[in-house]
Amino acid sequence: MSDTKAHMATLQVLPDDESNRTLVANVHPSDWTNPTPAGRYNLVVIGGGTAGLITAAGAAGLGARVALVERHLLGGDCLNVGCVPSKAVIRASRAVFDANDSARFGARAAGAAAADFAAVMARMRGIRAHISANDSARRYRDEKGVDIFLGEARFSGADTVEVGGRTLRFKKAVIASGARAVAPPIAGLAEAGYLTNETVFTLTQRPDRLAVIGAGPIGCELAQAFQRLGSAVTLLNDAAHILPREDADAAEIVQRQFVAEGMRLELAAEILSVRRDGADKVLRVRTAGGETELRVDEILVGAGRAPNVADMGLETVGVEFDDRRGVRVDDHLRTTNPRIFACGDVCMDWKFTHAADFAARTVIQNALFFGRKKLSALHMPWCTYTDPEIAHVGLYEREAAARGLAVDTWLRPFHEVDRALTDGEKEGFVKILTKKGGDEILGATIVARHAGEMISELTLAMVGKVGLGTLASVIHPYPTQAEAIRQCGDLYNRTRLTPTVKKLFAGLMALQR
Repeated sequence: MSDTKAHMATLQVLPDDESNRTLVANVHPSDWTNPTPAGRYNLVVIGGGTAGLITAAGAAGLGARVALVERHLLGGDCLNVGCVPSKAVIRASRAVFDANDSARFGARAAGAAAADFAAVMARMRGIRAHISANDSARRYRDEKGVDIFLGEARFSGADTVEVGGRTLRFKKAVIASGARAVAPPIAGLAEAGYLTNETVFTLTQRPDRLAVIGAGPIGCELAQAFQRLGSAVTLLNDAAHILPREDADAAEIVQRQFVAEGMRLELAAEILSVRRDGADKVLRVRTAGGETELRVDEILVGAGRAPNVADMGLETVGVEFDDRRGVRVDDHLRTTNPRIFACGDVCMDWKFTHAADFAARTVIQNALFFGRKKLSALHMPWCTYTDPEIAHVGLYEREAAARGLAVDTWLRPFHEVDRALTDGEKEGFVKILTKKGGDEILGATIVARHAGEMISELTLAMVGKVGLGTLASVIHPYPTQAEAIRQCGDLYNRTRLTPTVKKLFAGLMALQR
């Protein structure tokens, strides 16, 4: 067996079923033979996640000769252990919740709905396998014209990358090696064993008792999903509330929902140690109320990520990096080596698939066409897929204050929106920040069941420099929850009707009588 195939033969995604075999056949085929390298590539891309795939395909589509190197699974976190599997599981958990919540709408059920956990996970694996065709090695080779190399990449010289015993020469290179889950340094955690987003989707049996460490987006999304699928979930966080980076009012609504669904929250908590006791995993936890022990079947860690920067020879080519923040880049995504760029989770604070996508577009322009496109020029929305969802774009109020920007805040709670009332989804709001005294939109937060589907109207307004006053004139179908955005525009426009303007209008009306 050749060196280029030896590492592939044992690659397996668990459980070993038809769906996962299809996945691997697409994104890391065991029979793959790396091509003979071209004399020199316009671009060599290291990493086959979203950032790397978009960079490679986009550059090749513009006529560049491109090589892409991936050591594990093409598609990266998003396809394999992130967006796709998590949203499939979340959707299944929402179906169970809705079935059990149907009585308040007048629907009658024979009994409580329960999840078939094995079926939920099998459905997820089937969806992931189906979507994996989009990121397959053969598609990128045959349809996109990219030379795909499977194996470990390492910079070996000023313009060379080594992979599988072969040398790829480049004019420019892009580091898109992504990030990985990391666990906090808790005594005994490694010995007791734990799950991360990279391993939780291998489960075929539901844990009856689940501890989730970390109440950021990953922790909160999966904690709620498993609670709805029948696990007794305890969510632990060192901060005093969940989703500490989000708008505090928005996070409070989600936190109340978690409590209403029966989830146990241990906030402002310090996990002192973990140990095994037979089949149980026992966490010793300190809170304001003292020390307690928590017994669970599984522990899911969602408390941080670290960039993949090791063992690539970055030091040999003058690329500065650190183990926590990743590769150092400027606003054009150029590293400290002017011939090498980076994008995606390996170098960016925005660790989202869509952020990696648009950062890749920035890299293509700047690396191949001497562009000066800036990452900071992007208006980046994001969504946390709890129920309700929290979607955000632009500045938070605290960020505006830190920058010394005076703002006006326009709030429309959903209990005042007809469609939200009829949907039984009155918890939540649309909050829009504008520059003080004007209608320039600086940021927005939406808390709603489908907030992620609504935020793009506000992102478009920011990109197109459309003011909040103009949004008031955009006709929305009635009834929709998105009407709340227009109603915020109405609130702004009413402030323009000053006493002086009202007096002038009154005089004009009097003349017409």
